[in-house]
Amino acid sequence: MRAAPHSDNAARPGALYAVPAVLVFGVFALVPLVLVCWLSFTTWNGLGDPRWTGLANWRDLITDPGLLHSLRITAVLTVAGWAVQTPLAMLLGVWAAGAQRGRALASALIFLPLLLSGAATALVWKALLDPNFGVARVIGPWIGVPSGNVLGTSGGALLAIIAVGAWQYVPFHMLMYQAAARNVPAHLYEAATIDGAGRVRQFWSVTLPQLRNTVVTSSTLMIVGSMTTFETILILTDGGPGAATQSMPFRMYQQAFKSFEMGPASALATVLVLFGTALSLLIVRFSGFSRMRSTLEGI
Repeated sequence: MRAAPHSDNAARPGALYAVPAVLVFGVFALVPLVLVCWLSFTTWNGLGDPRWTGLANWRDLITDPGLLHSLRITAVLTVAGWAVQTPLAMLLGVWAAGAQRGRALASALIFLPLLLSGAATALVWKALLDPNFGVARVIGPWIGVPSGNVLGTSGGALLAIIAVGAWQYVPFHMLMYQAAARNVPAHLYEAATIDGAGRVRQFWSVTLPQLRNTVVTSSTLMIVGSMTTFETILILTDGGPGAATQSMPFRMYQQAFKSFEMGPASALATVLVLFGTALSLLIVRFSGFSRMRSTLEGI
């Protein structure tokens, strides 16, 4: 008796399984997105009815000199956040996937920041970086800030936001890398050991290629998350000093809830969505993620 030919569709659930997710996405993501796009063509202060103004908000946005600055700050936070978080999360995740003594306790301590909200994390770090009463008064001179006012300098404020973001989100991505590293077949390491490969060579030649799927997924989440960082900036620096940390989400908040200009704020939000979507599609396209079927493919 001939076995039925293997088909990818045979093992997949029907489209009905996706209905709840599609409904939730439509109600809580797609509908608000369409409304924001529509508001970007209106003028509205939050009261009364929005008034249609056509492309006026978009023309003002293009000629706004603050747009390029907020784009640059957002790009710096996104690239630096990815560059700091990715190696840390990967190395910690691979380490946590092992069987070292005390690994479970150390992993639990590393995961603690995941229990805190973004606002609580920012409040804790704002107190720690206080130049008068925080630890910044002690460590400030060690890092080139004798006064301890780390948040009072442009570079220090940006570095603080990047460091707080890493402290908060590295544990989450570490968890992803830990799960992926545990799925790497043991016989690959046994074969590498027979070939004389040490731990470093095994990491580059066995572990890292098998984590490719996870690297793409984690990087996409990091980049989109860094682009939308808001509460950390609001609480830690309030966009300062001056405009040094005014990213696009922070600028959008200022226009919407301080100037009550919902139209321009909606145009800025639409630009942010377009940038995030384009970056995600580029990552998927050029990383080959769409062609991957499994982390173990190719073994």
